[in-house]
Order: sequence, then structure tokens, then C-alpha cells
Amino acid sequence: MNLDVLNTNGANGSTANGADDHQPMIVAPFRRRKTRQVMIGNIPVGGNAPISVQTMTKTKTADVEATVAQINRCEEAGVDIVRVTVNDKHAAEAIGEIVKGVNVPIVSDIHFNHVFALKAIEGGVAKVRINPGNIGKVERIHEVLGAAKDRGIPIRIGVNSGSLEKDILEKHGYPTAEALFESAMRHAEICESVNFQDVIISVKSTDVRLMIEAYRLIAERTDYPLHLGVTEAGTPRVGTIKSAVGIGTLLSEGIGDTIRVSLTDEPEKEVEVGKEILRSLGLASRSVEIIACPTCGRLEIDLFNVTRQLEDALKGIKKPVKIALLGCVVNGPGEASEADIGIAAGKGVGILYRKGEVVRRIKEEEIVQTILEEVEKFQPEETAHH
Repeated sequence: MNLDVLNTNGANGSTANGADDHQPMIVAPFRRRKTRQVMIGNIPVGGNAPISVQTMTKTKTADVEATVAQINRCEEAGVDIVRVTVNDKHAAEAIGEIVKGVNVPIVSDIHFNHVFALKAIEGGVAKVRINPGNIGKVERIHEVLGAAKDRGIPIRIGVNSGSLEKDILEKHGYPTAEALFESAMRHAEICESVNFQDVIISVKSTDVRLMIEAYRLIAERTDYPLHLGVTEAGTPRVGTIKSAVGIGTLLSEGIGDTIRVSLTDEPEKEVEVGKEILRSLGLASRSVEIIACPTCGRLEIDLFNVTRQLEDALKGIKKPVKIALLGCVVNGPGEASEADIGIAAGKGVGILYRKGEVVRRIKEEEIVQTILEEVEKFQPEETAHH
């Protein structure tokens, strides 16, 4: 695996450790795999570009108003790229209006019918995703590649373990990492044969271990930028866990250039989880981040209620501020002092910390309002160790 390029989005952290409570702990940045770079609209993917977050609309594409509204909500949640299915003639007719009505790059998702890909390209999409397992003859792919090249837009070769080509499946017996790799490479070679190099690859599976192994193969043997995801991950609880494990494992190895978390939920929720995966690895700039203790028998305030109130009140706030809420006197002071704004509370009283310094004591019922006031006053440039 080529690990020559350092990711510029690495993070520094800090730790509480006796007398050195406020000494920063230097965390080395992840080493990013070196890839070619492609542009999806105005979003660079690959090379040393920041890792972008994608989602996919859940509306009927033909309903332009509903689809645009959903994309706009995703934009508010911080999405970088949005994929839209173009699965019938009505969707193909609507995609151009959708592109005109939004600010983020739109990717058309194509299965079975290459004509819909051509219509989407005419409509101004920023990328086309095709599934090698069902797009059909090579001539059809050549036609799509020609249209994409004329418009200067990339192609994503999206391989799924559930829709591998029949001959590859017969050869390997069942979906394997090598089978996913072979399917992706078969179509990457078609692209290369006509000198089409703006290619992104994904090799998704519902099986997290298979997905990880397949992406490792691609990463080791090629320089294509990779779109990471666990396909059909499931309900918010299960899907979040599977995606965090699969995507997070690969990102921690320097593999991955753009991600999509697949959940049986609204696309905004996919964006939130995707951004949180990046933030947890120090691969994205923070917005408001609330850290709260898991609670135990030492808890001496109603931390559940305080946390819920804060989450609701801080929705939509974009400041990169870290807030720590600790409900006991054991770990509370050390953890609270490491945040931008911290509360260490016990027996109905909280100690407010600002950048590691004790500010004052406050009553439990004043905690939410006090933190909101502190967030309002917080200046991101004051943060020295983030």
C-alpha cells in the first residue's frame, strides 16, 4: 500500500495526566494513501483533498420540489455531495431541474439503463455512478464515457456484493474480496482503454469484513480514489455501528477519499453520522461537539435532561466548539478542563471551565443557559490545541 502522502487534516489532542493536565498530547496525523484526484463539481476527491461526505435522496426523483427540499436539508446538515437515483424516464426528465435548484454537486445513480445516464449528463450532473453488474454491454459503457468526457465529469464504478456479474460470481463461487476487485477492475480497464481516467471506485458489501478486505485490495493495487460505504447497513442503530466500524477502520489506515453512510433513515441523519465518523478520527473540522460522561452510580445531577436540552438548543450552530458535560467529581474536573467549555458537576452545583480555567460555580438549573451564553461568546481562533 502506498502511504507516502500525509493527510493535512490530522488532529492534535490532549490528555489530563497529573501535573501536566494542560500539556497538549501530540497525535500524529493519519498517513493518507496517494491517489489521483478528480473533481465532483467544485468538490475535489482524492489526492490530498479533505474527505467528503455524501448521502442519497430518498424521495421520488420525479417529485422535483420534494427532492430539492431534501437536498437543501442535507446541505444544511453539512453534506458535500448528493446522489439521486435516475431510475425511470420521469426521473431522467426531472434531474436537470433538480440540478438547477440546488447548490451542492449532484451524482446520478444509474442501474440497468445507460440511456438514463446520458440524460443525466445532459441535465448537468457532476458525476455518474454506474453499477458494472447491471449496466450491460461494453458499447453502452463507451457511450456513457464519451458523454462524460465531453462534459468533464467523473464516473464512479460502484460494485456491490449483491449484484456481481454472473461469470465472476460463478468463478469465485460467492462474493469475495477478489471477486469485488475483479469486477471493479474489469470496468476500470474499459475506462482506461478509451483514456478515461476520472474514475472513482467503490466495492461495497453488507458484510463489514468483506467490505474492508475488498477496499484494502483496491487500495494496495491501484491509485483510484475510493468511495467508502457499507451497503444496506440497516436501521440507524445497527447501520451507524456497521458504518463506523467499516468506514472508520479503513480511514484509520489512510484508505478512503469520500464516504456515504447508508441508513434506513432520513439522508440528513446519514450526513450527521458520516461527519461524526470523520470528526472522531480528526479528519474533519468540528462544529459543536458535546462530550458527556456515560453516567454511573456516581452521577449527582440530571445529566440526561441537561444533555438533551443542549443538543436541541445547539442544532444548526456551526462553531467548532467542544463542550464537556461531566456529572461527578472523579473524572469531571480533568475532562471538563480539556474542552473549550466544560462543566464538572456534583450535588446540584457545577464548575464552569473555559479553556481549562475555572470561571465560576453555577447552579444545576443554570447549566444549559450558561453554556449557551459561553457558546455565543466563544471565538474559534482562541482554540490553541485543535
